[in-house]
Amino acid sequence: MQAKPPSRERAVLGQLSDMDLRLLQVFKSVAECGGLSAAELELNIGTSTVSRHMKDLETRLGLTLCRRGRAGFALTPEGQRVYDETLRLLSAVDAFRSSIDDIHRRMGGRLEVAVFDKTASNPAAHIGEAIALFSEKAPDVSLQMHVAAIPAIERGLMDGSFHIGIIPAHRTSQSLVYANLFGETMLLYCGARHPLFGQNHAALTWDSLHAWQFAGLGYHSPNMELSHSTRLPRKATGFDQESIATLILSGRYLGFLPDHYAEAFERQGLMQAVHPAQFSYRCQFVSVLRRSPQPTRAAQAFAQCLLDAHAEATPTEVPQPPPAHARDGDGDEPLDVTEQDQHRTSAEQGRPNISNS
Repeated sequence: MQAKPPSRERAVLGQLSDMDLRLLQVFKSVAECGGLSAAELELNIGTSTVSRHMKDLETRLGLTLCRRGRAGFALTPEGQRVYDETLRLLSAVDAFRSSIDDIHRRMGGRLEVAVFDKTASNPAAHIGEAIALFSEKAPDVSLQMHVAAIPAIERGLMDGSFHIGIIPAHRTSQSLVYANLFGETMLLYCGARHPLFGQNHAALTWDSLHAWQFAGLGYHSPNMELSHSTRLPRKATGFDQESIATLILSGRYLGFLPDHYAEAFERQGLMQAVHPAQFSYRCQFVSVLRRSPQPTRAAQAFAQCLLDAHAEATPTEVPQPPPAHARDGDGDEPLDVTEQDQHRTSAEQGRPNISNS
């Protein structure tokens, strides 16, 4: 005789109301902050009110969304599914409101901007100036700034979580629109405890670098393209520039970092560029918008502010679509590339200096 599945309280959720959306927004904050007390500051309401809202939502849905106890806060499997659907629903509601604003020729709501990490210290990046321009043009728009990895930004643009992104150019997608902004120089570094620190690097070549352990990014990027094209043996993997810097500082690995970011470590005597005239490459940063559905007026306005703020930058070639073998089946979405990915495109961000002379 089969055991009966555990019974659930009957859900009372019918048509969605403004109150339901409010409850879902509270749930989203609780999930992202990691608990009711942490969400109190984010929501600017008391913990008891947050708890009541969560209980009301669980009653409306007939589900237990989270568990709280000595082990800490955690979403239940049902809660995780509801959280994922909440993100989609709230994103759709924001898109609807933005469309209505577009009809009325006004800009309001929220604009989700995602940026690859360690751009703030780049003197060629004028993102702050673009934000200032945008704030004057659209004072009623609430900016939400995110720092994320390249594939996370691409996926966020495709699913609507982000409205505009700023990333290093690598392969391109037919579903995204790109515009050049600024450049960045990447140099090879070793930490103070590395055998190459303080040594003469003049005799080093790309081939001789194979004797040393290399730390690189674990997703498709200019960094991964370089490690593949030069066959550098990647022994450690990072997923942002901070993690690459930490691996270099260990003294066990060589790795590429933006020169403006590594400058502070160099001044402290913690890092050294390894033969910078030889081991370097250029990245070209681009703004990215989703092609369809058409970006909101706010997203387009922010993209224009980025172009205006970087208008004096040296123009470079806009990235072209990659060859067919570098895209997935229909060419509509960015590839979900792992460290085993072998696809490479001609580097719009600039070829590395790989001469052995």
